[in-house]
Amino acid sequence: MTLVSQLPNDVRSAVSQHLQEHLAVVSKLDNQLGDQIVDVARLIAKALASGNILYWCGNGGSASDSQHLAAEFIGRFKNNRRPLASVALTTDTSVITCVANDFGYDQIFVRQVEALCRKGDVLVAISTSGNSRNVVEAVKSATQLGVTTVGLLSATGGALRELVTYPLLVPSTSTARIQESHILIGHMLCDLVERELGIA
Repeated sequence: MTLVSQLPNDVRSAVSQHLQEHLAVVSKLDNQLGDQIVDVARLIAKALASGNILYWCGNGGSASDSQHLAAEFIGRFKNNRRPLASVALTTDTSVITCVANDFGYDQIFVRQVEALCRKGDVLVAISTSGNSRNVVEAVKSATQLGVTTVGLLSATGGALRELVTYPLLVPSTSTARIQESHILIGHMLCDLVERELGIA
């Protein structure tokens, strides 16, 4: 007898439910966000070709996504190619804890934006709620500096919907499904940027 056969039926059916929910959301991305994803990829490619930097920020799972996607740009997505300038503002624990301690948690990204970002750079703000105060403050500061902002958000978009230059609204209110879509969109951006730069 396998372990799976010992599971209650409702546990096994939950697997199917998760998969069906995931497919229902991602199947909408093409029609609802396909053109916007292409626009954002071209924007990022143009910025990187001009010597600018792609930055990422978010909390929790979105912090992990920030690091994951920054690594895809610096390392590689599919094929070996030159590294692309990309930085996750979620990785320097000394900076984050220093700023959180001295200025407050709401400032952990904005202080880095003010120190590092320059006009022409791109900041991708990842938030399932769209209301994370530290991400909101980072976007506001980035905008003032002439940085183009992209939001990987939920169906409603929260406060960030009106603040970012390019809001990519995943058609779901489920945190898990939104996060799954964010990483999928991030992977598509990696691929499209490499294509745009002719290094795929």
